[in-house]
Amino acid sequence: MTMSLHATIKSGYKQTEGGAIPEGWTVLTIAELAEKIIDYRGRTPKKLGMEWGGGDIPALSAGNVKMGHIDLDEETYWGSDSLYKRWMTNGDTRKDDVVLTTEAPLGNVALIPDARRYIMSQRTILLQTNPARVVNRFMFHLMRSQSFQRLLTENSTGSTAAGIKRAQFERLELTLPPIHEQYAITEVLSDVDKLLGAMNNLIAKKRDLKQAAIQQLLTGKRRLPGFSGEWEVKRLGQLCRSITDGTHFTPTYVSNGVPFYSVENVTADNFSETKFITRRAHNILIKRCKPEKGDILLTRIGSLGDTKLIDWDVDASIYVSLALLKPGDRVDSRYLYYYSKHRQFVEDLEARSLMNAAPKKINMGEIGAVPIPLPLLTEQTAIASILSDMDAELVALEQRRDKTRAIKLGMMQELLTGKTRLL
Repeated sequence: MTMSLHATIKSGYKQTEGGAIPEGWTVLTIAELAEKIIDYRGRTPKKLGMEWGGGDIPALSAGNVKMGHIDLDEETYWGSDSLYKRWMTNGDTRKDDVVLTTEAPLGNVALIPDARRYIMSQRTILLQTNPARVVNRFMFHLMRSQSFQRLLTENSTGSTAAGIKRAQFERLELTLPPIHEQYAITEVLSDVDKLLGAMNNLIAKKRDLKQAAIQQLLTGKRRLPGFSGEWEVKRLGQLCRSITDGTHFTPTYVSNGVPFYSVENVTADNFSETKFITRRAHNILIKRCKPEKGDILLTRIGSLGDTKLIDWDVDASIYVSLALLKPGDRVDSRYLYYYSKHRQFVEDLEARSLMNAAPKKINMGEIGAVPIPLPLLTEQTAIASILSDMDAELVALEQRRDKTRAIKLGMMQELLTGKTRLL
């Protein structure tokens, strides 16, 4: 026997085509919510032959619209007042207008951050909403939600780069609470955004402090209390028991097996998502190049000088694009790893790389010739401990930030769907 529709709906909710929503909530299309849509996708003033330069009005393309904010540190064209008047014929941007990327990437959402003028450019669309129906900042949070992002993807087209056509975009349906509830939800989510912003700023400050410490402590410009005396300069090859590269042959990959590290794992600092090889192949490869705890991985082909200290019990093999450094008794492996983060180390590597090689490449013998400034082992260990403590603090802050971000995603899912009510 089929259960009746009314029996499946919780009290205070009503059924819609998209599912049950609270009484008093409405379903409206983007076209019904927008007073104006400014859309210059596929065109830029530059392509129309208008001149740039000498202006102070930024043009927003998809590269400038990140998820949650406008980023003018990305490559940005700047236009003049004359260009703005000739181009922005559909109206001016306003503070808190919603901007969305429609392709490459699809679905980044930001708000116009201030009252200055912006030129709308390629692969972006701007919404000026009807304030009687929707609060701009509520729209901003709603369009960043998992449900809206999924809706965008489901209505996109294109095989190489997903995009959404304007007509289809305008037909997308959004579920909205009354205005007063929109304000309440927006206030809660905006408070969490401010907390996340403060966390990100603190993390960035701590990273800068760590990088400054690396530049000073690892060159002897700043000495720790209790240490004195001259430093030596040794070649990297003198400080390592061996410097080897991974296999020169592409192995046969399997769905499950022994992890196989390549440049991408080091540059992304991600060793949980790897390719795999068989145990038999691994046992053959480690006869020549066996990664062990305390070793350092260094990228030598494609990307030069990215490093990772293996500080875990490792059971893996590596590809030719990686060099494996095995520090000897004269150097603290953590000190050597942190020195590899100094800009001078990378410059010395690049100076010894093959000229005009594509992709970039450095031969194994040249890696060993890189100079390393070296205090006594006790001072190395003291420096490494300070930097290690800074790393641990950064990891703890990032974990708190990531946990807060996950909590916010859960809040969005509850609040923006009406599963949890504030009023």
